Amino acid sequence: MKKILLVTALLTMSLFADFKSIGVEEFKKLQKEGTPVLDIRTAFEWQEVGFIDGSHKATFFSEQGQPLLADFFYTLGTLVKDKSEPFIIYCAHASRTKVLGDGLVAMGFENVYELKGGIENGWIKAGERVIKD
Repeated sequence: MKKILLVTALLTMSLFADFKSIGVEEFKKLQKEGTPVLDIRTAFEWQEVGFIDGSHKATFFSEQGQPLLADFFYTLGTLVKDKSEPFIIYCAHASRTKVLGDGLVAMGFENVYELKGGIENGWIKAGERVIKD
């Protein structure tokens, strides 16, 4: 029940929040500067499509669409120690990151970025390399 309330709150808050969508060049610049990158897709997607080198696997939605709050926030907490620290999130097409990113900003995170177009319509279409396990 707590998870349902938290997800509902995140989705509701996302209506009033805003965060930054960045292109591939800005993404690479921030990553090179040490900004953590979290890939919020599922393990299946990592295997099928690959992932961006240097990104941290931090699934937010299960393959059934259920939020994995504890796992995601544990990984986020190991990378981002203060709500003012920047970090980047990405998914397949930037639809899941919009929901999550808006919710994170509403929770007080100040520097949340998403990869515009996600890994498929942003990164791969720009001709950038992915890693496959």
